[in-house]
Amino acid sequence: MPNVFVTGASGTIGKGLCLEYAKRGYQVAVHYNRSKAPAEEVLREVEALGAKGYLIQGDISSVPDIERMFAEVEEKMGGLDVMINNAGVTVIFPLLEATEKKFDRVVDTDLKGTYFSTKYAALNMIRHGIKGTIINISSNHDKGCWNNFTAYAAVKAGLDKFTQNAAMELACHGIRVVAIAPGYTGPDDCNETRKVFGIDDTDYYDGVTSCIPLKRFCTASEIGKLACFLSSEDAGYITGTCITADGGSLLPALSGKWKILNSDPLDPELDEWPGKGPNGEKQK
Repeated sequence: MPNVFVTGASGTIGKGLCLEYAKRGYQVAVHYNRSKAPAEEVLREVEALGAKGYLIQGDISSVPDIERMFAEVEEKMGGLDVMINNAGVTVIFPLLEATEKKFDRVVDTDLKGTYFSTKYAALNMIRHGIKGTIINISSNHDKGCWNNFTAYAAVKAGLDKFTQNAAMELACHGIRVVAIAPGYTGPDDCNETRKVFGIDDTDYYDGVTSCIPLKRFCTASEIGKLACFLSSEDAGYITGTCITADGGSLLPALSGKWKILNSDPLDPELDEWPGKGPNGEKQK
């Protein structure tokens, strides 16, 4: 039975990843940091699909926690076939209002956490003689430019470069490293997607989707299915690259059609948009 470890599994994309691998008979390690109840719900849905699952708690920005989590995963599951670095935070702030705390929160979780999780996942695979796959969840912010995302975008671009270098170093062990860069992604249910993004205004939602060539948001299950493909034998010659899955969102961005975002209700300068955390981050 193949094994997969998904970090940030209590969030929208994380849940989609866990369920798609569960459908394919994987044992699933469901990671969370503070969101225990949503993670338990993901675990119940994994088990409802007939798959085995395990809850793994830890702070992905802490290297000692990462080391402990991988020891726990190995004790419960053995060797990893697939590692998915999905955990991340979207801390949104203008460059001129940046603080070291806000900056470090993004870097430590999204980049440092992925770096060291990749290290320990690779060591696990090598110990067990597994030619596995490591998938890093990036963002279309790696190439697109939107206001107030300077730290987040820089980290995601760095994650893409890390994916390339890690793929080079680990190729001699038969380990592939790839990345996925989603755009707007929500649950499969459109109404649930609006809740996740705090979008109650139908005109606004329609305005955003009208700027996306495929006229809709991506779904978590689509990211899950893409990850399953990338970790399959059918993708055995793909490594060191990033697949953008954003419905073509970057194309109109290049032509300036994202002006609607200048009045975005998700603008971090607004103090009361739904889903905003105490430090200005978008919560999952």
